Amino acid sequence: MKPRDPSRRLPAFIAVGPPRTGTTWLHEVLEGHADLPRYNKETRFFCTNYAKGTAWYVRHFDPASELIRGEICPTYFCSAAARERIAKLIPNAKIICSFREPVGRVFSLYKVKRAFARLDWSFEEALSRDPELVESGRYAHYLAAWRREFGQANVLSVFYDDLAQDPQGYLDRITDFIGIPRFQLDEQRLSRVHSSDAMSFPRNRHLTALAADTAEWLKQHRLERVVAAVKSSRMGGLLLGGGDKMPALSQATADQLRASLRPEIEALEQLTEHDLSSWKEAVR
Repeated sequence: MKPRDPSRRLPAFIAVGPPRTGTTWLHEVLEGHADLPRYNKETRFFCTNYAKGTAWYVRHFDPASELIRGEICPTYFCSAAARERIAKLIPNAKIICSFREPVGRVFSLYKVKRAFARLDWSFEEALSRDPELVESGRYAHYLAAWRREFGQANVLSVFYDDLAQDPQGYLDRITDFIGIPRFQLDEQRLSRVHSSDAMSFPRNRHLTALAADTAEWLKQHRLERVVAAVKSSRMGGLLLGGGDKMPALSQATADQLRASLRPEIEALEQLTEHDLSSWKEAVR
C-alpha cells in the first residue's frame, strides 16, 4: 500500500472556542510545538469555507511538518454544521472547549466587533440584533453536543480563570490531552494577552469596515502575510481604533444578562463538575 501523503493529513485536534476565551493566546503558544494553520489562526473551513474542499484546507498547514496537526477556530463552537463536518472527516478528533465568565466574554466580543466595524449598535441593542453574542454563551448546550458527537473522553473543557491564574498549568492540561510533550512558557506568555479593555471605536467606521472586508478576502486567498504586514505597520494603527473609548458595561445590563445565562452556567457546572459560583454573582 502506498504511504499516505503527509501533506494531506487532517488535524488531530481542534480547539473550537467560543470566541474571547484565550484562543489566540493558545494558538501563539502552540506555534512550533504543533502544526497549525500558517499566517492566519482561523481557516473557518468547517463553518464557512467547507465548499472549497479539503485540498484547500490542508494547504494552510506545513506539508513538511512532522508535528501533530491542529487548528484553533472559535467560530466552530456553536456551529452545528462545523461539528457534523469535523465528525465526518475526523471522527477521532480531540476537541478543546474553552469557557470564560459569560457576561464579560459577551461584552468583550461585542467590543471587538465594534472596533472592527462589524456592528454599530449599543451593547443593549446588539444583544437582540446579533445572535452570536448570546448564542455563543450557551456553554452547556454546545458542550453537550460536542460530547455527544465525539465522546466525553475526546472533549476537554478548560477555563479562562485557570489560564489567568496558572497559565503553565492550563497549558499542561492541553498538551497532555492532545498528546505532545510539555514545554515551559516564557515570561511574556505567562501574562494575559489580547485583552479588549483598551479597545476604542474606529476613527472612521466605513474605512475600518472596508479594511476588515479586504483583510478577510486576502485571508481567503492565502495572502495572510499581506494582512499581517499591514496590521504591524503604521497603517494598521490608522485603520483600527483611534476613536472614542468604549463605554463600560452598565450594572443593570450585566445583571440582566447574567440572569438569562444562569441556567447555562448551572448546567455547565454539572457537566464539568467545576465550581462556577463566581460567575453567578453580580460584580459591583
